[in-house]
Order: sequence, then C-alpha cells, then structure tokens
Amino acid sequence: MSSHGPVPPGEPARPVPPGTPAPPADFGFDLDAHEMLRRTHVLAALGPDWDPVAAMRGEEEAYDLLYSGLSAEQQRIYDELVAAGVLPRRGGGDAAA
Repeated sequence: MSSHGPVPPGEPARPVPPGTPAPPADFGFDLDAHEMLRRTHVLAALGPDWDPVAAMRGEEEAYDLLYSGLSAEQQRIYDELVAAGVLPRRGGGDAAA
C-alpha cells in the first residue's frame, strides 16, 4: 500500500515525509437524487392541471403573434435571418402567416 493510500483499520498511520506532494483529491458528486427531487418539486408546482401540449401550443401561438404584422423593413430583416438559418421559417412562408 502506498504512503498516500487509506490506512486499513487497526493499522497505525504512517508518517508522510516532508515535501511529499499530496495525492489529487477525488471530488465526485452524484446529483441524481437531487435532480429527481428538483423535478418532483417542479411538477408539484405546475399542479395536476398542467397540460404540456397546451403549453407548447400557446408558445407557438405567441411566436406567430411575434412575427405577425411586420413592416416591409422588418419583413426583409426577418427573411434575411431565416435565410441565414438564425430563425426558423414560421407559418406558410411569410412572417404574417
């Protein structure tokens, strides 16, 4: 067993010579239990009436409103951003769709 390893029960600790570097520390954390608790709290806060499909539908409607009624200049910029791949094409081919 190295001088840096754990000391088995019942064995006296061996002195470490001065100037010997300490072994690297192992900082491993298992956050699975915490993540499950966090998800449980999120779902409890959303309540039993939360409908994820309706939430996504509402988000899509909000985006449609955001890109509707654009001026000619705004429409041009929107089309440039779509062509560059920055924004997805929404609706039937123009932002007001």
